[in-house]
Order: sequence, then C-alpha cells, then structure tokens
Amino acid sequence: MGSMRMRGIDKSFGGFKALDKVDFEARPGEVHALLGENGAGKSTLMSVACGLYAPDSGEIEVDGRPVQIDGARRAVELGIGIVHQHSRLVEAFTVRDNLALFNPGRPVDDVMRDAQAAARDLGFEIAPGRLAGQLGVADQQRLEILKVIVSGARLVILDEPTAILSDAEGAMLMELVRRLAQSGRAVVLVTHKLHEALAHSDRITVMRGGKRVAEALPQDMTPQTLTHLIVGANVAEAFIPSGAVGAPVLWLENVFVPGEGRQRGLAGASLSLKAGEIYGVAGVSGNGQAELAAVICGIGTPTQGRIMMADRGDITHQGPADRRRQGLAAIPADRYRHALAGSASVADNFAVPGALAGAYGPWAWFNRGIMRRQTRDAIARNDVQGVRSTGQPASLLSGGNAQKLVIAREFQGKPRVVLAHSPSRGLDVRAAAAVHDRLRQARDAGAAVIVISEDLDEILLLSDRIGVLNAGRIAAEFDAPADRAAIGAAMVHHEHA
Repeated sequence: MGSMRMRGIDKSFGGFKALDKVDFEARPGEVHALLGENGAGKSTLMSVACGLYAPDSGEIEVDGRPVQIDGARRAVELGIGIVHQHSRLVEAFTVRDNLALFNPGRPVDDVMRDAQAAARDLGFEIAPGRLAGQLGVADQQRLEILKVIVSGARLVILDEPTAILSDAEGAMLMELVRRLAQSGRAVVLVTHKLHEALAHSDRITVMRGGKRVAEALPQDMTPQTLTHLIVGANVAEAFIPSGAVGAPVLWLENVFVPGEGRQRGLAGASLSLKAGEIYGVAGVSGNGQAELAAVICGIGTPTQGRIMMADRGDITHQGPADRRRQGLAAIPADRYRHALAGSASVADNFAVPGALAGAYGPWAWFNRGIMRRQTRDAIARNDVQGVRSTGQPASLLSGGNAQKLVIAREFQGKPRVVLAHSPSRGLDVRAAAAVHDRLRQARDAGAAVIVISEDLDEILLLSDRIGVLNAGRIAAEFDAPADRAAIGAAMVHHEHA
C-alpha cells in the first residue's frame, strides 16, 4: 500500500525544538506537497520518516501498523524511499553499478530487469553502461528516483526535486511524479515552488517554526494565501526600476565559447552592462547560460571575440582573481559546489577575499580574531540564520542561508559588476525576496548587475533590460516593462539555431 501516518512528532537538537507535535499523513495514489520556509522543519520531519533521525516522542504507522523506524535500512524494509535534492550517485560508476550498489544482495540482472521495466512504466529509458557523471541533472534525478523504486519503495519522498532543474526539466519531472502516484505509490513532494504544489499535488501541508500550521486542498488555496501561511506575513515583490542608469561598465563583443557535451556554448554573443542597471538574461536551458557566466567570471576563455571593462580595457584573458580585484562579484548557480567549501567553516568561507587581500595580516601572523569578528558582523547584517558558531561547517547552512553567506562575502566591498546566476534557485519565498533586495541595493549603489536565470518570473521582476539568449547569442533585447509573450517568442525562435 505505502500509507504512512505520523502523530505528535517531537524532535529537538540541544535547546532547539525542530518539530513540535507534528501530524502528517501520506496516502497511496496521491501527491502530498509539504511546504515551508528553510528551517520550518520539513526536512527534519522527512528525516524522521526515513529513519535518519529518531523522534523524541510521537507515533508512526505504516500501512496501519505501529512501527519504529530506527534507521535507514529499516525504512527501506518498510518501503520508504527518499530522493535528496543533491545527487547521491557515484559519478564514476555506471548507471548499472549505481542501481546495483543501492540494491545489495540481489542479482544484478534482476535489478536491471526491474529497473528497465520501472523506467518504461514511468515514461523514460535508461542507458545501463553510461557513467552517472555523464548524465544531465534531470537524468540523474530520474536515476535517483529509479534507485528507490527498484528497492521496493511504496512511499517516495522527493526533497526539492526540481530545485536545480530548468522550468522545462521541472515540468517533465512533475509528469513523472504524477505517474508515480498513479501507480499506487504515496508521494511526498517537499518544495519551495508554490506553483508546483498548486498544480501537481492532491493535498498541501504547510509548516512554520517546527509546527504544522495548515493542511488544505490545492483548489482551496492561492499563491497569496500559501505565502501568508508559509512566512506568517505578506511577502509581495514588485518590479522597482533603476533610478539612474550610467555608462557601460563591462561588455562582450562577438564572443565564442564552445559548449560541453550537447550544450551549445556561445556563438557570437554581444552585450553591454551599464552602471546602475540590472540586465536580465532569459533563455531556454542549454543555450549558453553556463558558458556566459563562466566567461564573465574569467573561468572560461573565448575562442573568438573579446571582453572589455571600463577603465581597464581588454580583460579577455584575465583570470578570476584579477577580475575580482577589478570589482567583479559572483554568485554562482550551484552555491554548494562553486561558491562554498562545505567542509570549511563559515568564517573561512566568508574571509577568502579578505585573506587574499591581506586584510588579516600576513600568513605567518594571520589574525583569526579579526576574521571571526568580521564574519559575525556580516552574519548579523545579512540575517544569516542557523549559525551557532562561525567555526561550524558551511555545509550545515540551509539553501537560503548559504546564499546569504555568499552574498555577504561577495558584497563586502563596493562591486562594480555583479554576476548572479540563478540567484533564487531552491530558495523559499522570504529568502528569495531577500536575495532580490540585495541585488537591487547593489544596482542602486552603482553596480552593473547581470542576472542569468531560466525563471522568467525572476527576470521580469528584477530586470531594467532583458536580453534573450538563444543558440549562444543575444537574439533580442527588451526594456522594462517588457512583454512576456514577446520574450517567450524570442526564447524559442530558431532563426539562429
């Protein structure tokens, strides 16, 4: 069957009460969306459900029988599987090896037969001999789901499954989620995306401050009522235009960068970024977004064309360190992989630019006291929650607070150019609004800000000018307020494909 009922679940960590008498139920054949801010208790509740945490008190029933889930192995035995937001695949192993690794003790041929059949039932195919690291993010996510299905999961917990997917990839995954429920499984969808919950779930539960504050049917809710339940207040964003746009600060001239794998790369991209302006880059995934971000940061080098910076001239062949010294701040798309060293402390992550600039003294006499004090001040100014000590690993921060830490570090000085790639990806409503506000503050302080995002709503909300990236070049530009339909048409027009 796959039903689960949790009653009165309590869980504390030290003096912090993460769950306070929470009730939750997952039923076969339905998608149950679980919403809440970062830190609301969603992940803790699901960690209890799959045996990663033991509840302090409360009861759990699976298929109507009281159970104790005293570990992940017991959860698997009960038919409970969880798919985490970030891939747990062994990238150097093949698809076949990853499936076998997650299903120990079973003949590999049996595992693969079941996997092929399950994949076909869910509407996709797998390539057993392909390395997991060679798969796209969406295919890796499907393989993660397949792993738990083949292990016998009848209750499937999906933790932010579309957080790192494009809109098109996310829509395809939501179709797969619906097929999971139609197969008779219970599906729990943990998400920050209100439109996903409203469009693809059968029931919605909202958590805030470790408590369940509402359970409702999606047809009885609106984005506004959900937002109010999630944050306890109205967090409504509106487009705020720039007060004063200045001269170009950085511009690309006919830049070519080869793409990786099936990605297009850049093929003659030209654009200019002006002081006091947010320039939004819209486009369908795979049209050169990653290459554009890399080449602006200095990670990638054009095979043709040049990059110019006001008062600096040609910076095409300068690396990331030189560009940082010239006032470039960068917020990468994957904050955990490219912006933070997860095993290093919060203070060490924050202090990297200052350390490189000698702000804490020479390496032989490094002043960690100043570093920790500056980190604490930045944490307070930027409302970075969940930091009990500046010495704790950065990997313990939630997505929104990790992003706030990155922004605090990048905006220590007064940047001339700010690159933000998918800045609100995976963030809750309040955290996304805070990130957007910081980008506007940088713009209003005179920086040239470029936002690359596949979320068209985010582009329209932030941008003074919008460039559509199609087939590796800026195919059209629009001044705000821009027409959504015209931008969409430029995104899918194939003249340059």
